[in-house]
Amino acid sequence: MSSPTANWEKVGDRFYRKIKLYDAVFDQDLELENYIVAGAPYGGPIVALFRDTDKLQTYRGTQAAKSSIDVYSYAGKLIRRINWDKGAVRGLGWSEDERLLVIADDGTVRCYNDLQGDFTQFSLGFGAEQHKVKACRFWSSGFVAILTNNHLITVVSYGEPRPKLLAVPPEEEIHSWAVIPPAYTLSRSVEVLVAIGQTIYLVDSSDTEDRVLPNGPFNHISVSPNGLYVTLYTDDGMVWVITSDFQNKIGEYESRAKTPPKDVQWCGNDAVMLAWEDEVHLIGPNGASLKYYFDGWVHLIPDLDGVRLITNDACEFLQKVPDCTENVFKLGSNSPASVLLDAVDQLERKSPKADENIRLIRSNLPDAVGTCVEAAGQEFNVHWQKQLLKAASLGKSILDLYSSDDFVDTCEALRMLNAVRDYRIGLPISYDQYRRLTPEKLVQRLIDRHEYLLAIRLSEYLRLPTNKVYVHWASQKVRTSLDDEDTICNTVVHKLDNKAGISFEVVARAAYDEGRSHLATQLLNHETRAGKQVPLLLAMEEPEIALDKALESGDTDLVFYVLLQLKKKLPLASFFRLLTNRPIATAVVEASARGQDQELLKDLYYQDDRRLDGANLLFSEALNQTAPQTKVDKLKLAAKLLGDSKDPSSNMYSRSYAEAQASIRVQASLDHDLDAHYSGLSLNETLLRLITTGYGKRAIKIQSDFKLPEKTWWWLRLRGLVIKRDWGEIEEVSKQRRSPIGWEPFFNEVLGAGNQKLAGIFVPKCTALSPQERSEMWMKCGMIVKAGEELVKAKDVNGLEELREKASGSNVAEIQRMIAQFGSRR
Repeated sequence: MSSPTANWEKVGDRFYRKIKLYDAVFDQDLELENYIVAGAPYGGPIVALFRDTDKLQTYRGTQAAKSSIDVYSYAGKLIRRINWDKGAVRGLGWSEDERLLVIADDGTVRCYNDLQGDFTQFSLGFGAEQHKVKACRFWSSGFVAILTNNHLITVVSYGEPRPKLLAVPPEEEIHSWAVIPPAYTLSRSVEVLVAIGQTIYLVDSSDTEDRVLPNGPFNHISVSPNGLYVTLYTDDGMVWVITSDFQNKIGEYESRAKTPPKDVQWCGNDAVMLAWEDEVHLIGPNGASLKYYFDGWVHLIPDLDGVRLITNDACEFLQKVPDCTENVFKLGSNSPASVLLDAVDQLERKSPKADENIRLIRSNLPDAVGTCVEAAGQEFNVHWQKQLLKAASLGKSILDLYSSDDFVDTCEALRMLNAVRDYRIGLPISYDQYRRLTPEKLVQRLIDRHEYLLAIRLSEYLRLPTNKVYVHWASQKVRTSLDDEDTICNTVVHKLDNKAGISFEVVARAAYDEGRSHLATQLLNHETRAGKQVPLLLAMEEPEIALDKALESGDTDLVFYVLLQLKKKLPLASFFRLLTNRPIATAVVEASARGQDQELLKDLYYQDDRRLDGANLLFSEALNQTAPQTKVDKLKLAAKLLGDSKDPSSNMYSRSYAEAQASIRVQASLDHDLDAHYSGLSLNETLLRLITTGYGKRAIKIQSDFKLPEKTWWWLRLRGLVIKRDWGEIEEVSKQRRSPIGWEPFFNEVLGAGNQKLAGIFVPKCTALSPQERSEMWMKCGMIVKAGEELVKAKDVNGLEELREKASGSNVAEIQRMIAQFGSRR
C-alpha cells in the first residue's frame, strides 16, 4: 500500500494533496474545451455539459449537433440528457439542493428540480429579451445575470423567483465581475464586484461605489467561499489577494504568464488556483505556489473544502491536507496519534514495541484516539481508513472511560461515503461536505439517480424513513414500465404493502400525469386517507368517486370542498344529479346555500320537486323585502308553486300565503290613508296599533275580514283600550253579560294600569272563582270590607280573622262585627 503522503505537496508552510477519484472519466474524442462545465455544491455529485455555441467544433453528424444538456456523474456515467430548445446558453449552475439552472441569452430561466428533465420556467425581464444576457454568476440559492448594456439582474430564491434590478454601473467595458452572496455582506443583500477601467466598483441594490483600486484592469475576480477575501488577476499577470472590504492586502503572486488564465477559483479559504488550458497554479499564503500540468484541457469545480479537477482522463480532488491528517501522517511526526497508529502496525507484526508505544502516550491517549477518528473521516483510501479506526479502537479499549459516540458515527459515515464514492454511483463527497449536506439529503440524491437499493440500505442503516424511496420508485415504475396497467398496479401494491408512511396518492398522480387514468384510479383505492384521494380524483374528472370518498370519510369540510369544486366545474343539472340519493351531500349544499346562494337553493328544491321547501324559501324572501308589491309578487309565486303539490299541508300553507298577501295590501292602504307605518307588522300588531290610535272601526273591519278568532280579538281590544286608557269604553264592555276570555283578564289588565276602582267592577263578574279568590281580588283593589263580605258568604272565619290582622282604621271594627255574627249564631 502506497504511503498516504505520496500525493502531498508543500505550499509554503502547508501541505496540499491531489486525490485521484476516478479514471477514464470521458471519451478521449470529447473536446472538453468546447463545453461549459458546472458542478453541484457539497460533493458536486453531477456535472452538466453544454456545447459552447461560441466556439468552433469538429462536425460529428446531425445527432451530435442537436442542442442538449448532458448530466454526468464524476465517474463519467451519463445520468440524463436534457433537450435544449431556447438558443444560446449564457448561464449554467446548480443550487444547494441540486436544482439545475439554465439561463438563455433572451433572459429565459429554466429550473430543473430533479434529474428527470422536469422544469419550471420564468423570465428575467428588465430588458433582458431586448439587450440579451451576457453572463451569469451563481451562489447556493441564487444568481446574478449581466446584460450586454451592463445592467445587473439578481434572483435570490429559486422557490419564488422575483428578479430584481440592481444599481446600474458605468457603461464602460466590464473586464470581469464576481458576486458576494447575501450571507457574507453587511447589508444581507447580494453585492457585485465589477472591474471597469482601472478600478473595481461595488454594486448593490441601491448604489454603485468606486473602490478606487490602482493597477487595473483586472481580468479575473474571485471571492472566497467564506466571503472574506477577494482574488484579483491584473492585466500584467499579477495576483492580488485582499480582504472583501478592500482595506487590507493579504498577499500577491506573479504568474509570469503571457496570457491570462481561463479560470480563477479558490481552493477552500486558504489558497487560490489559476487554470490555463493544461496548466494549474496553486497559490498559497505569502505568495508560495505549486504548479500542476495535465495532458489535456482542465476544468476547475470549486467546493466547500477544495477544488475538483476535471479532464478527459481523470477526476481529481485538490484540497489542503486537514490538520488531523497532517498530525498523524506527517513525515517525522511524533504526535500521540502518529505513535498510536504505529502501535497498530507493530501489533500486527506482533512486536513488543506496540506496548512501548502505548505506555509512551498513555497520558495523551484520549486525544490520540480522537485525532485518529477524525483523520479516518478525512481519508478517501479505505486501507488507511481501516488503519486509523484500528488505532482508535486499540486506544479506546485501553482507556477505562471513553465515549465511543464519535467513533461509531464516523464508522457509519465512512460506510455510507465509501458506498456512494463507488464509480457506479459517482458521488465523490468528502467527510466535511457530507456533514454539511446531511444524510437525509444524500439519500435524496441517490433517489434522484434511481439508486433505490442503495438508498433503502443506507436509510435502514442510518435508521431513516424509507417511504420516500419506495414512493419515488413506484412513481418511476408507473411512468416507465411497459407492462399492462393491472400488472403494474399489482407489482406496486405488493412492493409497498405494509410499508409505513406510504402515500399512494403521489404514485397515482404520477400515473395520471402519464395519461394512465385507470391505473391511477386503481392505485387510489389503496390510499387510506380520503383527504389525499379526493383532490386527485377531482383532477382526474371522477366527480362521483370523489364525492363518495369524501362522504365515506365523514369529514364535512372535505365534503364541502368537493361540492364547491364540482359546482364550479359541472353544469347545474349535472351537479344536482350527483346529489341524488346522497342526502348528506344534499344537506351540506342546502346548509351552505341558505346563507350564501338563495338562487342555488331554489334550483335545488325545483330539481328535487320539493315544492313546499321552495315556497317557504320564497316566503322568507318576501319577508325580507321592503316594497309591498315585491312582497306580494313573491307570495304569489309561493302560492303558485304549491298549486300542484300533493303534500297534505300545502293547503294550509296556501291559505297562510293568501292571508299574508291580504295583510300586506291592508297595511299598504293604512300607510297611505293614515300616514303611519304599518308595513312589516303582524296582524295582531296592526290591530293593536289601530285600537290604541283611535281607529277601532277599522280594526273591527280588519278583524272581520281576516276572521280573527273571537278570543284573540277580545284580548287585543282589552290591551289596546288599557294602553289608550279608555276607561269609559272598558266600563261599557263590563256591562255585557259575558266575555269570551272571561272577566279576570279585564281585572288584571285594569288593575295593572292602576285603576283600582274600575278593576273592582269586574270582581263580582268573576263567578267562576271561589270566594277566597274574589276576596283576594278585593284586597288588591284596597276594598277590605268587600273582601270580608266574600269571606262571610263562604263562612270562612279563619279568613276573616287573618283579614282583621291586615285591616286598619274603621275597617277593623267592621271585620270584627262580621266575625261576631258567627259567634252569636253559635
